[in-house]
Parts: sequence; C-alpha cells; structure tokens
Amino acid sequence: MATQVAKRSVVVAGHRTSISLERGFWDALRELAQAESKTINQLVSEIDQGRTGNLSSAIRVYVLQAARHGRLSATQTT
Repeated sequence: MATQVAKRSVVVAGHRTSISLERGFWDALRELAQAESKTINQLVSEIDQGRTGNLSSAIRVYVLQAARHGRLSATQTT
C-alpha cells in the first residue's frame, strides 16, 4: 500500500511551521477539527501543548487515540 506524505504549513503558538503527515492523517485531523468546531491550527496547537516529542508523531498518536475511541467516521478517504 502506497502512502502519500503531504507537507503543510500550520500556525502553532503564533508561529508558522511545516508538518509532514500521510494524507489519511490530514483527512482524519480535518474531520476531528470539524467535529470539535475548531480549525486545524487550533487543534494542532492543543496537541502541541501536550506533547513531549515530535509534533508529527504527537498528531498521529492523537488521531490513533481518536480512532480507538470511535471519534472518527468509518468512511475515511485514503
């Protein structure tokens, strides 16, 4: 299975930064942000505040935990 990594710019704590994530993670992050009535920047900033390591990894773990708790729809695009 091929994975596409997409690099996107976000604003975290008032600073622009680039994050590389697989497309499926960007899709899931967008869905979670919409479900919480937040922007992706807001959600990433919240994830950033609680992380201890790499931001991209923290986002992947956040999305994984959300999926395990049933917070993502079953029909994700890949």
